[in-house]
Amino acid sequence: MKTVFVDSNVFLRFFARDDAGQYKHAAKLFRDAAAGKLELVTGPPVLFEIAWTLRAAYRQPQGKILEVLSAIRTLPGLRLTDAALVDEALTAAQRTGQEFADSYIFAGAEEAGSDEIATFNRSHFEKLGVALRWAE
Repeated sequence: MKTVFVDSNVFLRFFARDDAGQYKHAAKLFRDAAAGKLELVTGPPVLFEIAWTLRAAYRQPQGKILEVLSAIRTLPGLRLTDAALVDEALTAAQRTGQEFADSYIFAGAEEAGSDEIATFNRSHFEKLGVALRWAE
């Protein structure tokens, strides 16, 4: 079976439906994967780009962004690299209202067995309930 890596713009055209021709191609790709004709794969950097684009260009609220990322996570025929970390990050982001990228860093730190996160972005990580390197 053929494996196809999917870039962020394919997901964005599918969910935004702002270009009829590209939407048609994306929809067919996802239908073919769901039918078992091919396997799709994507990774966290693609999800980061989708989240950023939805926020910056489409002005979508955090809740909608997490809905889209969760929908991508469950597309039939799609395999996600780092799936366990993505699942943890989505859960943490939904629980705390924090951005997906920060939640992914939090999940990665937990998986790595880190005791603290060194960051200057204190407010986001404090909401995730993580120990921070600096107390100031």
